[in-house]
Amino acid sequence: MPSVRLADGDLNYRLEGPEGAPVLILSNSLGTNLAMWDDQAAAFSERFRLLRYDTRGHGASLVTPGPYRMDENGRDVLALTDALGIDQFAFCGLSMGGSIGQWLGINAPERVTRLVLCNTAAKIGTPEVWNTRIQTVEASGEQAMRDLRDASIGRWFTPDFASAEPERVDRIVAMLAGTSPQGYAANCAAVRDADFREVLDAIRAPTLIVAGTHDAVTTPADGRFLQERIPGAEYVEFPAAHLSNVQMDDAFTQRVLAFLSA
Repeated sequence: MPSVRLADGDLNYRLEGPEGAPVLILSNSLGTNLAMWDDQAAAFSERFRLLRYDTRGHGASLVTPGPYRMDENGRDVLALTDALGIDQFAFCGLSMGGSIGQWLGINAPERVTRLVLCNTAAKIGTPEVWNTRIQTVEASGEQAMRDLRDASIGRWFTPDFASAEPERVDRIVAMLAGTSPQGYAANCAAVRDADFREVLDAIRAPTLIVAGTHDAVTTPADGRFLQERIPGAEYVEFPAAHLSNVQMDDAFTQRVLAFLSA
């Protein structure tokens, strides 16, 4: 796959869909890569010039010394779009990708035409939770990533879905096991330190909030908080856990397409 050279390494991306169509960027969650959007790619690329990328520290993108910052991840998106000659774009991000989307909506409003914030929060988790995870991953490396893979099944998917769709679940959690421990820990710090609670009203792009009824990581209450504080934001909730785009693939795709095409 192609890549764009940043100041400190290469950012991996995939560009699909008709040239000249409006651009839609998809941003992955912590511990996955651009393939987490495979269920949406075909439908999205029919209507949009679809740009997927591996966030710094993930997939085939650069892994640099941490800790990372959310503004660093956001500026990577701007550098990627600048390199590809993209002035404006719609942006859809899940979890950490949703944090990147919030940063872009607040700090680069002239670039963002529409914003979809999925299974995310203005502030995700607590410093204690993230510090413990960072310490574990830094101490145990690849073994810690394998342990996180197994633990994440219950956070990312409801039990009935995990039981009914083991191959789809295995494909997603394998991304976590294959993620660079250094990159993962560095991005844990970025998520830990990101806090947009007091500045959400700066987002001016039309925004859709997507939540999962059974999401214990970023709860429906977190989604409602975003909706209430982002002017004019819409809200939809699916009977899913954290990765609603995978668990509710068709319904997710159609709802997001309806919003982006409005």
